[in-house]
Amino acid sequence: MAGEPESSLLVYFLQNEEKIITYMAYAMLLAAMVVFSCTVMGFSVPYGRYSSTKFGMLINANFAWFVQELPAFAVPVWCVFCTDAVQLSNFANNVLVGMMIFHYFQRTFIFSLLHRGKPTPLAPFIAAVFFCLYNGYMQGRYLTHFAVYETNYHISPRFLLGCSMFLGGMAINIQSDRILTNLRKPGETGYKIPRGGMFDYISGANFFGESLEWTGYAVACWNLPAFAFAIFTVSNIGPRAFHHHKFYQEKFEDYPPERKAFIPFLL
Repeated sequence: MAGEPESSLLVYFLQNEEKIITYMAYAMLLAAMVVFSCTVMGFSVPYGRYSSTKFGMLINANFAWFVQELPAFAVPVWCVFCTDAVQLSNFANNVLVGMMIFHYFQRTFIFSLLHRGKPTPLAPFIAAVFFCLYNGYMQGRYLTHFAVYETNYHISPRFLLGCSMFLGGMAINIQSDRILTNLRKPGETGYKIPRGGMFDYISGANFFGESLEWTGYAVACWNLPAFAFAIFTVSNIGPRAFHHHKFYQEKFEDYPPERKAFIPFLL
C-alpha cells in the first residue's frame, strides 16, 4: 500500500509524458525571455571572465565543465540504449538524437579537458547542471519516443539544411574555442585580442557558432522542444557576445573597428 501513490504518479507521468515535455518546452521559452531581459540590461552570467565569489565558492573550471555538461550527454544516451526508444526505427530520429550526443560528447570529454577558463562559482554551476539534465531529457526523450517523421524525411531539403547548419556551427564553435584556448601560453594571465577564423568578423565567434549549431538542429528537428532549446541558447549567449565586444573595445585601443559583436557584417 505504501508504494501505491508513487506507482500512481509514475503511471500518470508515463501516460502524459508527451504533454509534460511540451509544458517543459514552454517553460524553457519563458525562461529564455527572463534570461534575455536580464542580459540585455547588462547582467553577465558569472562564469569565465565575469566569474565572482558573490555567487558562491569557486570550482575548478575543467571539473565544472565536465560535470555540468555530462547530463546532456548521458541522458540522451540512456534514452537510446536503456528505453524502448520506439521512434528510432526511423533513420532521421537516429541522426537528430545523434546530434545531441555528438555535441555533448565533445563538450564533456574533450572541451572540458582543454578549457583554461577561470573557476566557476557554485550558483551558475548548479544552474548549468540542472539545465543540461532538463534539456537532455527533453530532447532525448522526445526524439526517441514522440517525434514522428516521414520515412524519407532524412533526404528532405529542411532536414539537410538543418544538418548543414548544425555541422557548420559546430565547426565554427570548435575552431573558435581552440583559438581562445591557445591565446595564452600555460602560466600566462591577462587578455589578448582573438584573431583568425570567425574572430576576424565578430567578437563572439564561439557564441555565433553555437547559436548557428542549435538553430540548425531546430530546423532539422522542426519541433517545439528543439526550437525552445535554440531560442534559449540565442537568448543566453547572444547578449554575452555583446558584453564581450564591449569588453574588448574598452580594453584594447587597437581593437579592430570593423569587427561586429555577434553576426558577421550585421550586429
